[in-house]
Amino acid sequence: MTEPLLTIDDLRVDIASRERTVHALDGVSLQLAPGEALGIVGESGCGKTMTALSVLGLLPPGGEVTGGRVLFDGQDLAVAPAPVLQDVRGNTIGMVFQDPLTSLNPTMTIGAQVAEPLLLHRAGITKKEAWARAQEMLRLVGMPQPAERMKAYPHQLSGGMRQRVAIAMALVCEPKLLIADEPTTALDVTTQHQILELVDDLRERLGMAMILVTHDLGVIANRVDRVAVMYAGKVAEQSDVHDLFARPRHRYTEALFAALPERAAGRGTELHTIPGLPPNLSVRPTGCRFAPRCTFATDTCRTEEPPLADDEVRGAGHRFACFHPVPDEVTSEDEVVAPAQVPAPASPGDVLLELDALVKEFPLKGSAFSRSRGTVSAVGGVSLEIRRGETFGMVGESGCGKTTLGRVVAGLEEPTGGAVRFEGRDPADLSRSERRAHRRRVQLMFQDSTAAMDPRMRVGEILREPLVIQGVGNRAEQEKLVGELLDAVGLPRGAVHRYPHEFSGGQRQRLGLARALTLSPDLVVADEPVSALDVSVQAQILNLMRDLQRERGLTYLFISHDLAVVRHLADTVGVMYLGKLVESGPAEQVYARPLHPYTRGLLDTVNLPDPEAASGTERTPLEGETPSAARPPSGCRFRTRCPVAQDVCATAEPPVSTPHGAGHQVACHFPLAAPRLASAV
Repeated sequence: MTEPLLTIDDLRVDIASRERTVHALDGVSLQLAPGEALGIVGESGCGKTMTALSVLGLLPPGGEVTGGRVLFDGQDLAVAPAPVLQDVRGNTIGMVFQDPLTSLNPTMTIGAQVAEPLLLHRAGITKKEAWARAQEMLRLVGMPQPAERMKAYPHQLSGGMRQRVAIAMALVCEPKLLIADEPTTALDVTTQHQILELVDDLRERLGMAMILVTHDLGVIANRVDRVAVMYAGKVAEQSDVHDLFARPRHRYTEALFAALPERAAGRGTELHTIPGLPPNLSVRPTGCRFAPRCTFATDTCRTEEPPLADDEVRGAGHRFACFHPVPDEVTSEDEVVAPAQVPAPASPGDVLLELDALVKEFPLKGSAFSRSRGTVSAVGGVSLEIRRGETFGMVGESGCGKTTLGRVVAGLEEPTGGAVRFEGRDPADLSRSERRAHRRRVQLMFQDSTAAMDPRMRVGEILREPLVIQGVGNRAEQEKLVGELLDAVGLPRGAVHRYPHEFSGGQRQRLGLARALTLSPDLVVADEPVSALDVSVQAQILNLMRDLQRERGLTYLFISHDLAVVRHLADTVGVMYLGKLVESGPAEQVYARPLHPYTRGLLDTVNLPDPEAASGTERTPLEGETPSAARPPSGCRFRTRCPVAQDVCATAEPPVSTPHGAGHQVACHFPLAAPRLASAV
């Protein structure tokens, strides 16, 4: 047997504040072999990140290890003095944090930050040698033009580039262990794939072990050897990744898998959700911590804590802590309570929104003494229709123009060319009073609900504000409407007295939806509303959006890079690339028979939450970098990355065609080249 590289033994961590002490970790035990990849999954607040931070002693203020051991290379890091931990951090253990922008120093160049670990941990290395090694590391992580990027600052890079810098910093000293905490949460599928492929390649080259912390079960299924499922500060189940996805034993693991959009009974049906909330860890729960939310719980579960024990059938490789596990002889689908079937949505009505050759360009600013240096083509002539009562899903990579298009529709940006017609009228042609009334009918649901709310205002004030601005009712009527909104989004009426920071991520997203519905709009532009949520909270928000759509007759423009979520929710799908709409049509047709090479590449890049399907399907993920929107390629903008591009693609912009009927449109010279007939997403 190989000696473990890392052993976490009965680890306990408390976080003390003035008001209370939170028992964040309560007896976590894990092992990691050299070169092995371990995934840690679970809902927000379950202890995933705290476990990772505890290894390096990076606990938050008030945090303290109150018990257990963290043995790394035979040394207990839980009781190691500060100089020892400083030598380990960034040297033998590297860490990639969730948000690279906040973990990078905004006052230092990229080169200085990547070279810094070498200067700290490699005795005798010169600054010139460290700089050369840092540049080589940037090249290894796939950074375009690494010599130039060395002189840049973090704010000058895209999200994917900043993540590459964070990985380069973590790996420049060639550590034995890499800890990656949600390294791809906010990235589109293409950038996510590139980052994960990069990490896998470097792991293999360096013989490095990895702990991958994420709530993305598709990433876990494709990228790790073993999985630990955490709940309320404890390990609920751990197993080989193939065994866990094929036959989960803990009821919590089973419920997480059931909440995936890929496991839904069909498009538009209700997603399985986990009732209730995780327990308050300021008081140690009695019995099984999942019992209050488990439909199989008994009195024994509520009074006794189940031990984390080996599976009697499968042996020591599979451990779980559950008195009433999923039977071994059946699959999880046989045991999960079937999602409630909901009525089929009404047929879409008349055209509500029409975009006619919409163009939005932004000037590239020069210096204080020079004129504009050109323009960025964010939206380059998009035409589409959205009918009343339908959900139009807009997908594409970061920077493709999805959010800009949504902001133009919502009236936050003025179009450079083309037209936006709402019920046949262009808002630009409305009088001042008519435009004011029109703004009530189109509302925006922002991606970052925290940043979209004034932290100094209570929830009641935030929800009342649009009513006051529009002069809707008196104060008593406004407060009544606010209470009804909170009821509609599943929040207590007492929430009006609290501030946004006092709510969880899922609750803040509910508040964001309530804020968008305050003025009873016809159209809601939802910009990445569930991108940062774990799978159980995501299912709750998607169910809520679907229910409110049926109750209120809402129309959604749903912008997302999560193709599985869009397939589940959307009636019609539009695919954007570098400001152009390259394909659109009924969701099932686009996913089952994608016509554009870009659409096929996007679908092939998705991480499927099934290790067996992922390894058994021939897939051709997208490769290469997206060109600059300031200098888009001639002809077809996708041709520089297209596997079937020919000479005509460089000279002529592809016309819109309908090879499979008027409802399914594609802008491609060769739409049927190498078609793939069935998407697994």
